[in-house]
Amino acid sequence: MIDLHTHSLVSDGTDSPALLVAQAAEGGLDVIALTDHDTTAGWDEAADAAAQHGVGLVRGAELSTKHGGRSVHLLAYLFDRDHPELRAAMERVVDDRLPRLREMVELMAADGIDISWPEVDALLVPGTTPGRPHIADVLVAKGVVPDRSAAFGRWLYNGSPYYVRHFSLETADAVRLVREAG
Repeated sequence: MIDLHTHSLVSDGTDSPALLVAQAAEGGLDVIALTDHDTTAGWDEAADAAAQHGVGLVRGAELSTKHGGRSVHLLAYLFDRDHPELRAAMERVVDDRLPRLREMVELMAADGIDISWPEVDALLVPGTTPGRPHIADVLVAKGVVPDRSAAFGRWLYNGSPYYVRHFSLETADAVRLVREAG
């Protein structure tokens, strides 16, 4: 069995890359792809765990792109993570996510929602891709909502009064970069 779309805590998953691979092995998977959002930061840890557990690893990423003004998530596999243009584009996407999250938290707090930036910032592991699930996790931990789905359904969905866009590549440009990166 194969799962070609997983996330670790390096982006919006809940487990380390190593634990994710270990759980895949326990679950009977033969191959797993690590496709964290806009980053390859978990690849090395996942590769070590895959070798230890006898699981095949497909290195990938889920790239944040846009087409016609709409968000498109592009799964990319087996590319050279050191390709200069692709690496720079991915870094730009990740760098733009932090101010976006801060602005979302400030908008929510200004409307009386029980959340603060230091609470969200405390969840961000260095080198990870920050995202709305980190806001959701604070709201869950504080008992404001019962789970991530409730946070997204009430406040974090696209188009909510608290939603703030972040930089993303045009889908066609991302496809070109991934192809150039092998």
